[in-house]
Amino acid sequence: MTGKGGTGKTTVAASLALALASGGGRVLLVEVEGRQGFAQLFGCPPLPYEERKVADAPGGGEVLALAVDAEAALMEYLELFYGMRRAGTILSRFGAVDFATTIAPGLRDVLVTGKATEAVRRRAGADRRRGTREAARAPFVYDAVVMDAPPTGRIAQFLNVNSEVAGLARVGPIRNHADKVMETIRSPETAVHCVSLLEEMPAQESLDGIAELTEIGLNVGSLVVNMVREPLFDARTLEAAAAGELDTEVLTRGLKAAMLDQPEERSRQLATEIVEHARRVQAETKIRRWLSAVEHPMRELPLTSDGITVESLYELAGRLREQGMA
Repeated sequence: MTGKGGTGKTTVAASLALALASGGGRVLLVEVEGRQGFAQLFGCPPLPYEERKVADAPGGGEVLALAVDAEAALMEYLELFYGMRRAGTILSRFGAVDFATTIAPGLRDVLVTGKATEAVRRRAGADRRRGTREAARAPFVYDAVVMDAPPTGRIAQFLNVNSEVAGLARVGPIRNHADKVMETIRSPETAVHCVSLLEEMPAQESLDGIAELTEIGLNVGSLVVNMVREPLFDARTLEAAAAGELDTEVLTRGLKAAMLDQPEERSRQLATEIVEHARRVQAETKIRRWLSAVEHPMRELPLTSDGITVESLYELAGRLREQGMA
C-alpha cells in the first residue's frame, strides 16, 4: 500500500488487512517506516520486532502486525545465513549497521523488504521440516501480507531492490537474497495498491507512481480514493451555486421562517459556504474523472467525520469487501 503522505495509506492498509482476514483468514500487517502507525490505529503498545496480534476479524480471522527495523532485520539475517548474531551485535554497538545502511541505502530496502517477503513465503512447521517434501506442501502461515510501504514518490525505488543492490553485490548471499525478494515482489499474487485523494497533488503523484511501477514491471492493483465526501445538495443547486447564481432570497425566506436572528446576514454567509462547497465538488468531480481513466480498479472510501477509530477501521474494511478488493 502506497500513497502520498496524508492520504491515509496506513489506515487503508489496516482496513485491507481486516477485510482480507474476514471469514477466518490470518493476515500480517507490516510497517517499514518506523512510525508505529498500526499501534496507534489499533490502540496497542508500540510494536516490537516480532509479530503481534492486533485485531480479530469477522468470521474468526485475525490480524497480526510487525514493525520492521533494518538493524534488527540485519541481526536476523546474519544469524540465519551465517550464524553471526554475536558479531552483528558488536557491529551494532559500534554504529557500523547505521553507517552501512546510510552509505548504501539500497541495503536497508533489501533488509526491510526481505523480512516482509520471508513472512509471505513462510510455511507452517517449516523450521521442523526444512528441506523435506512435507515443507513444500505445508500451508502458508499467512493468507496474506499487507505492507504499509513508503510514499509513491519512493515506492518504485523501494520495491525494485534488485537494481538497488546491483551496485552493492553482483553475486553472493546478498544478491541471492535480493533475487528471492524480487521473485516474491514480481509474483502474480503480489500487487501494489495506490491511495489517493480527490485533490490534484495526491492524484498526480498516484498516477506518476502507477506509471513508474508499470515501467519496472511490477503489478499495480487498485487505486483507492480515500476520504471521499458526499455532496450536500442536488446537482442543479450545486451547478447554480458554482456559477454564482444561487438565490439568496430563498435562503433569507427560509431563515426567517425558522425564526433565526439576522436572516439577511446569515443567508449571505450560508450562500458563501454553499458556493465554496459547490466549487469543491466540481473540482473533485473533475479529478475523479481524471483518476478513473487508469486501467486499474478504482475503489472509494468515505471520510469519517469523527476521525479514525478501531470501529471505523471495521467499517472501511466492509466497504473494501463490498467493492471486491478482498
